[in-house]
This record gives sequence, structure tokens and C-alpha cells, in this order.
Amino acid sequence: MKVTGPSGPSAPQGARSARASGGFSLPQSGAAGSTHATAATAAPAGVGDVSALMALQGVEDVMERRRRAVRRGSGILDRLEELKLAMLSGEAGESALERLARTVREDRPQDADESLNGLLDQIDLRAAVELAKADLRRSAA
Repeated sequence: MKVTGPSGPSAPQGARSARASGGFSLPQSGAAGSTHATAATAAPAGVGDVSALMALQGVEDVMERRRRAVRRGSGILDRLEELKLAMLSGEAGESALERLARTVREDRPQDADESLNGLLDQIDLRAAVELAKADLRRSAA
């Protein structure tokens, strides 16, 4: 059997193949010392261009950056919800404020999608307002 590249295997000319169980086929050997039965293999196809690999890594990086930005925004919204529940239950919410401040300080990746960036800006603004209100309450007390 001769491997001719990505198109698949083909039997060498002049040789019949005998079918073995499981779909594996062996070439029939006509003569004991025949060198015609050996199959030549094609060289493995190399990467045409390294820039193609770099582009793929860049796409993954963009998707990962977007995923991190969405995860950060969701985290801030979760911390704001914790703060709201703490304040509604009459607690000071100091631990919720600390978690909110820590989440806001995390690095925010910029995404190419302007609507996502606008939404994340609004979430950051709301968190900054809550943190500023908490600072005013602390300084007044």
C-alpha cells in the first residue's frame, strides 16, 4: 500500500491487495526478493507559514480577553448584589464593600466590541458610586 499524501492510501500498481480482518489490507508479494513491494512515503506536510499560527494564537487571545472582561463584569455585579442584600438586612456591609473594591481593582481587559466596553464602563461607574458613598458614610461617622 502506498501512502500518497492527504488524499489517502492507494495500492501500488501491479500488486493486488489481500483483505485482512478489520479493514487492514496487505499487498500480495509476487516474488520473494521483490523490491517493488516496498512503499515510499511522502514527507509530512510542514506548516506553510508561522504567521498562520500566530494569527490563531491572536484569535484565542482576543476570545480569552473577552471572556475575562465578561467574567470581571459579572463579578462586579455579584458584589453589588451582595452589598445590596447586606444593606437591606441592616448590616454595614463592610466585607461586601471590601470584596467589591478588590474586584474593581482587578485589571480590566479592553475588548474590540464597543457595546461590551460601554456596558463594562457602566458597571464600573456603578461600583465606583457605591464605593464613594461608603467612603462618605465612613467619614461622616
